[in-house]
Amino acid sequence: MSHYLYRIQPTRLAMLAEGPNDAEAEHIGAHFEYLEGLTARGVVLMAGRTLNSDASAFGIVVFMADSDLAAQAIVDADPAVQHGVMKAEMFPYRVALWSRSGPA
Repeated sequence: MSHYLYRIQPTRLAMLAEGPNDAEAEHIGAHFEYLEGLTARGVVLMAGRTLNSDASAFGIVVFMADSDLAAQAIVDADPAVQHGVMKAEMFPYRVALWSRSGPA
């Protein structure tokens, strides 16, 4: 299995400052559930986002997949990406160090 990272950014920046509209909120909820499921299966190693609300805001998902094609399928199946709430860019990635203590 290889490591990958995808960076996501909101397609509507105001969503971060003003909050999501109803459709965005629905897709963000599904996005979180999707990542929770992948985490429970050991596919996602880590996911999170920056806490700023300007144009530099982004989230990342570090995950494992068997191939570039399989990795892209994981990104493409993210509900926030599928419904255009987030745009995503995937990169091959290598985890070099991993803390045993991790965040609580």
